[in-house]
Amino acid sequence: MDVSLLLNVEGIKKTILHGGVGELPNFISGSRVTFHFRTMKCDEEHTVIDDSRQVGQPMSIILGNMFKLEVWETLLTSMRLGEVAEFWCDTIHTGVYPMLSRSLRQVAEGKDPTGWHVHTCGLANMFAYHTLGYEDLDELQKEPQPLIFLIELLQVEAPSEYQRETWNLNNEERMQAVPLLHGEGNRLYKLGRYDQAATKYQEAIVCLRNLQTKEKPWEVEWLKLEKMINTLILNYCQCLLKKEEYYEVLEHTSDILRHHPGIVKAYYVRARAHAEVWNAEEAKADLEKVLELEPSMRKAVLRELRQLENRLSDKQEEERQRCRNMLG
Repeated sequence: MDVSLLLNVEGIKKTILHGGVGELPNFISGSRVTFHFRTMKCDEEHTVIDDSRQVGQPMSIILGNMFKLEVWETLLTSMRLGEVAEFWCDTIHTGVYPMLSRSLRQVAEGKDPTGWHVHTCGLANMFAYHTLGYEDLDELQKEPQPLIFLIELLQVEAPSEYQRETWNLNNEERMQAVPLLHGEGNRLYKLGRYDQAATKYQEAIVCLRNLQTKEKPWEVEWLKLEKMINTLILNYCQCLLKKEEYYEVLEHTSDILRHHPGIVKAYYVRARAHAEVWNAEEAKADLEKVLELEPSMRKAVLRELRQLENRLSDKQEEERQRCRNMLG
């Protein structure tokens, strides 16, 4: 039998359609909650606006992570696993739904690579568009109205029970994650798994960039993070060299050197990329800079110069042979 009750929140009415199992889950900040939902208008037909089952996969949100539609956290944390409930929500809770719906529909149409896991705050861009691109959503945004959410709670995972993406870590967790990601990247690189190593380095860089935004540029803490970031970028560039993506290496290393012209490894890595794309003079100039800044690298620099000269000689011989063949 349906059980109708009011949550202890103004403007929300809950009706349990199917009781869940067990006690209420332990809903803590950082938990990942997975559920199916259907959003409907409060008209006689209960016109469906969105339905996760039609898309073919459930929705997931991270509790405490400023999800676009905050009321969903309230609804979900009132539910047991397996429970199906219908929630009537007044307009004080549904005003931003058109923006959320727009994001979800774009995901379903393949326009957003982040999947159903929408996690950005929607208010900032609420009035950035004259139209949301969907007639029914434009109408809903122009005239906000109560909505009905039919929700089935599928799973609740504690922060330690799933692989958390870097965007939903707090500052302390980001700093703790960096050396782990760095170490895992190094391990994968040694195994020759360059794509995976590059991904680990990128994740660590994202963590540090997020932390760096909290600091004042060029002050001590900012510079400490910058040094760590540059180390990781150069490791990432080593992966790119293995993947023969030389021009991207040139871009990253040149960017580092524009801001930090004393980083020896950046000159060395850039020299290797220059050599691969036959920029012989640029490669030699970078290797000479390495010797100037770090004389102890003389052996490695001479080796690179010998390899460059041998490759240039081979290329010249190939050109001569090609010319002889054409003339012959």
